[in-house]
Amino acid sequence: MLINAVVLLILLTALSDPEQYHLTSAELANDLDVMDDANMGIASAISLLMILICGMATYGAYKLRAAWIVPFFCYQIFDFALNTLVAVSIVVYPNTIQDYLQQLPDNFPYKEDIAALSNVCLVLIVLLFISCILSFKPSQ
Repeated sequence: MLINAVVLLILLTALSDPEQYHLTSAELANDLDVMDDANMGIASAISLLMILICGMATYGAYKLRAAWIVPFFCYQIFDFALNTLVAVSIVVYPNTIQDYLQQLPDNFPYKEDIAALSNVCLVLIVLLFISCILSFKPSQ
């Protein structure tokens, strides 16, 4: 809940002064702006919703009311299923990692070093990263 509050604070600060936090396409080295106002508004809404869901879970645990914990439980199940699907898709289609690396900007740090790794090594690194995320997520 604290992390979502910090993210919401950063997003609202960026929305209040868009000139300070706006990255031009020259700085991004491609034709797309990564975070425009619409995306920041959506990210703010998601962050606010996560604060609400975590607050409901905290209140439900404190007052011993299981119904208040259900939205948080549903979010955890959805998040686990989504991360598991990503892991399965990486195993089934390992070339997607190389395709993703080719789409990164040319000035991305260590892009050439990462692209030089074999597909098996990249798949193992991504699966290790996803398994670490899945092992630490339930402890939220």
